[in-house]
Amino acid sequence: MPVDRLLPTQEAHDLLDLVRDFADRELAPIVDESERHAVYPEGLFSKMGELGLLGLPYSDDHDGGGQPYEVYLQVLEELAARWAAVAVATSVHVMSCFSIDAFGSEAQKQQWLPSMLRGELIGGYSLSEPDAGSDAAALSCRADRVERAGRVTDYRITGTKAWVTHGGKADFYTLFARTAPGSRGVSCFIATGRADGLSFGKPESKMGLDAIPTTSVHWDGALLDADRLLGKEGQGLRIAFSALDSGRLGIAAIATGLAQAALDVAVEYARERTAFGKPIADHEGLGFLLADMAAGVDSARATYLDAARRRDAGMPYSRQASVAKLIATDTAMRVTTDAVQVLGGYGYTRDFPVERFMREAKVMQIFEGTNQIQRLVIGRGLQSSRVRTAVPTELRERVPG
Repeated sequence: MPVDRLLPTQEAHDLLDLVRDFADRELAPIVDESERHAVYPEGLFSKMGELGLLGLPYSDDHDGGGQPYEVYLQVLEELAARWAAVAVATSVHVMSCFSIDAFGSEAQKQQWLPSMLRGELIGGYSLSEPDAGSDAAALSCRADRVERAGRVTDYRITGTKAWVTHGGKADFYTLFARTAPGSRGVSCFIATGRADGLSFGKPESKMGLDAIPTTSVHWDGALLDADRLLGKEGQGLRIAFSALDSGRLGIAAIATGLAQAALDVAVEYARERTAFGKPIADHEGLGFLLADMAAGVDSARATYLDAARRRDAGMPYSRQASVAKLIATDTAMRVTTDAVQVLGGYGYTRDFPVERFMREAKVMQIFEGTNQIQRLVIGRGLQSSRVRTAVPTELRERVPG
């Protein structure tokens, strides 16, 4: 059922109507077979680019959509309610564009950003490594300077990246590689997806999201021009973590869309299925379960929208992004599992999509920093906060400590 949304403008309402129509027409009819047989949706991202869906939160100065993040995330949610893998790939592409938009020079933006935001170039995000996941500062992929006449002309990239969404399909990768020792020795590059010395592993055999490949990426001395360095050497982790805050909101929205889809299937089934002479939705035990599922979905949506509105207002939102990612993805796991329970034996079969939703929900708790990492981020934010609960002056002396 359509979600009753509060949107800031009529343009945003029209955009969401367009996205729902597109997703119902282009995604919903092919998602089951594509996921079951791991068939990549050739040409789909070009169509999305033509509609302007791949650059929504970026300025129209570089052919972006000029939409606030709260609108972009609700677009992602609608896509995810039809096809989570496509929504994830969209989120990764948008996150891959963030680095050049926020840290690139004007010349770099003019050269690459319009094609990226129009969807003519699809991006991947290449941070994790086989031995460096949550601990991004431990990455070992190297970018060695190649000098001629004392001038840096190229970077030679050597190493392996892991868990790259759209690996082998992307036209460019936001690549993080080590240019010096230590946490301040990581740098960021916009790397071409067609370089000599670049190869890809076999797509991972995953629990879900099978239609979009996730691969390892091997850099065997591939050369990148010096102008593909974003910002300065050593700024890589700052760039990565800035992008991840936005990426976590993308995953929160996707998880919410997935949970909403599972809730919709469960409610429809519970209205039609009868037991003991009445629809099973009318039985109090199941009705309460559905109510808890609905409350969870609404709460997840509220947390990501709060963080997005803070981002749009230029306020700090890192802690809120982690809260949204934690709440929304844990909710998606619970709601999709409960949807399987509502459908009973049918929920465990591939005749209904809820078993796929449940498998897809699991990775949402891992993407863009595991939920254990989110708890660390939230906890550290609380410890470093100087905000105190207001205590009346006349009572302050009575408060121990």
